[in-house]
Amino acid sequence: MSMASAQRAGCRLRYEIDGNPAGPPVLFSNSLGTTCEMWKPQLDALSSRFQIIRYDTRGHGASEVPPGPYTLETLALDALAILEATDVDRAHVCGLSLGGLTAMWLAVHRPDRVRSVTLASTAARIGNAKMWEERIVLVRTSGVHSLVDAAMGRWFSQSFRASDPDVVAIYKRMLSATPAEGYAACCAAIRDVDLRPAINRISIPALIIAGHHDPVTPPADAEDMRSRIPDSRVALLDAAHILNVEQARAFNEVLGTFITEQEASHG
Repeated sequence: MSMASAQRAGCRLRYEIDGNPAGPPVLFSNSLGTTCEMWKPQLDALSSRFQIIRYDTRGHGASEVPPGPYTLETLALDALAILEATDVDRAHVCGLSLGGLTAMWLAVHRPDRVRSVTLASTAARIGNAKMWEERIVLVRTSGVHSLVDAAMGRWFSQSFRASDPDVVAIYKRMLSATPAEGYAACCAAIRDVDLRPAINRISIPALIIAGHHDPVTPPADAEDMRSRIPDSRVALLDAAHILNVEQARAFNEVLGTFITEQEASHG
């Protein structure tokens, strides 16, 4: 494992590069309130086949926290800076929730850098402006810890919370440790973006993965994206929002198969 940092516009971005250096590069982009550690189940399962690049979105983890608000374009250009720093010309990009929006932006605006996109637990428009405004106010007045219990109810299904409390505890700590400014600044990026009119321009292959029990970006959002993105398919998993953790085996199987297919068909 190699941990390093890239600089973009005065912001230090922490990233890690692991796995098979001869394998296809896969860039993973984390969700709101997590870090690149959320992708550990993918690292464990897929690193023999793929070069795995993970990073902390600005305002999260070990990346710096410039004052907000942020825009989705800023977050996407950060992702490109990670590719530059790792000397990767084109990557398969997998993002969850906010990371999925980042992946979509790249697929629309910089398809020359993206081999395929995997859009997990995300939507071209997540929630509504009022919801994100209320979230920003809550974080600024009461801190990120005030969100934690409600978030766990969205992130993991009731059955998973009962069966895997130790895993849920890791994500409680991860969210609690997220800087309030970084969290609120990323909420603003989600609040201000609606990619529904743009994603019909995506010309690269897209895998959309949704959870049956996800109240944040339910299967209807996945179907909406599928109807707009020409070369796309949907996989539904028996999970809530953080489905790459809750249903890691199924997620890794569908992701690994998809990327391997793209490599075989396009070289």
